[in-house]
Amino acid sequence: MARICELTGKGRMTGHNVSHANNKTKRVFLPNLQNVTLMSEKLDRSFKFRVSTHGLRSVEHNGGLDNWLLKTSDEKLSANALKVKRELVKASAAV
Repeated sequence: MARICELTGKGRMTGHNVSHANNKTKRVFLPNLQNVTLMSEKLDRSFKFRVSTHGLRSVEHNGGLDNWLLKTSDEKLSANALKVKRELVKASAAV
């Protein structure tokens, strides 16, 4: 399972451990991923995502899952999130 946020596309980053003697060794920084269930108000359903804590704060800041998905570009979203976004667009076009 890839360690990538399904809503923001945030993935692993690389860097260095730096010792007191300034020796540098490679290391990996992983995002803080959480399994969460987010509710869609327009679809009246809940969806399970694997989201970073930063992404979860961003979703709440934008007013919920529906607003976040409609504002975010398709390149950042996972296949599961894209499916939900298509359902949202279809539901909003029908109304």
